[in-house]
Amino acid sequence: MIPSRRTALSLTLAAGALAALPLPGLAQARLKVAAIYTVPVEQQWVSRIDKALKAAVARGEVEYVFSENVANADYERVMRQYAEAGHTLIVGESFAVEAAARKVAKDYPKVSFLMGSSGKPQAPNFSVFDNYIQEPAYLSGLIAGGMSKSGKIGMVGGFPIPEVNRLMNAFMAGVKEVNPKAEFMVTFINSWFDPPKAKEAAFAMIDKGADVMYAERFGVSDAAKERKVLAIGNVIDTQSQYPETVVASALWHMEPTIDLAIKTVKAGQFKAEDYGKYSMMKYKGSELSPLGTFASKVPQPVLDKVAARQKEILAGTYTVKVDDGQPKGTAK
Repeated sequence: MIPSRRTALSLTLAAGALAALPLPGLAQARLKVAAIYTVPVEQQWVSRIDKALKAAVARGEVEYVFSENVANADYERVMRQYAEAGHTLIVGESFAVEAAARKVAKDYPKVSFLMGSSGKPQAPNFSVFDNYIQEPAYLSGLIAGGMSKSGKIGMVGGFPIPEVNRLMNAFMAGVKEVNPKAEFMVTFINSWFDPPKAKEAAFAMIDKGADVMYAERFGVSDAAKERKVLAIGNVIDTQSQYPETVVASALWHMEPTIDLAIKTVKAGQFKAEDYGKYSMMKYKGSELSPLGTFASKVPQPVLDKVAARQKEILAGTYTVKVDDGQPKGTAK
C-alpha cells in the first residue's frame, strides 16, 4: 500500500461499498483504481478527479486509493508501486513528469493510465485528459464584464501553462465582449497551492482599482471578500463559502471522463486516446455555475447574452477559441 494520510479514508469508502454488495463474487468485478496527486486533494483541479472516483466507489464499481502531495521526484516510484500492487487503472497528472510517466506506462502495458497531460496519447495504454472548460470560463467573463464598475479586472493564476492560459484567455474574451475598454491585471504565483501568496497578489490588484477578481487559485476569493469586491471562481463552486463575493464559476465535472475510462477498462477496450473533449459542455464535462445569490444582481442584458451564447455553444454554432498563449496584463 502506498503511504498517504488519506489512503485510510479511500479504503473505508471502498470497504463500505463492498459490504453493500449482495454477492461476494461481485467484489471480484471491482476495478482497482489508484490516483496520484502532486497537491492536496482539496486543491480545485484534483478535487474534481477525486469526486468522480468516489462517485464510482459509491456505485460499487471500483476500489479507489490515492496518494497526495507526491513530489515530482517521487512520482515515477509511486506509479510503479501502484502498478506492481495490481491496480488496473492509474489516474494522475503528468504535466511535470511526462517522460517518467510515459516510461512507466511502457513498462506496464497491461495497466491502463489516464493522465492529465499537455501531450498526446501514447499507444497502447497511456490516455490523456485536460480541463477544457474554456466555454464556461468565457461565459463567466461575460458576467464579469457586466458586473465591473471600474472596468479593471484582476487575475491570479498558478503557472502560465496551457491548462491555465486557455481559461484565462477565454474569460478575458468574455469580459471584452461586454466591455471592450476593460483593463486586466495578470499575475502568476508559480505555485499550484499557496493561498496566502494568491491572496497577497489579489490585494495588490484590488489596491490598483480592480473590482472583480478572477480566482484561478485558492486565496483570491478571500482577498476579494475582505476588500468587498467581487470574484469569479474556477473549477469548483465556492459561492456557498462566499455568498456576497463569488458571482459565478466555470465548473469542471470529471465524471464523463472517469466514467468512460472505467467502462472501457472493464470491457477490455481501453486504448490510448485523448479524453480532453469530455470536459466540454457538450459532454456535460463543464458548465457555468448557478448564479445563486447573484441571480437578481446581474444586469438582465448580460443574463440574456449569457443564455444566448450558452445555447449557441451547446448547439455547436458558437465556438470558444482555445488560446493557450500566456495572457498579458493591459492595465496602465
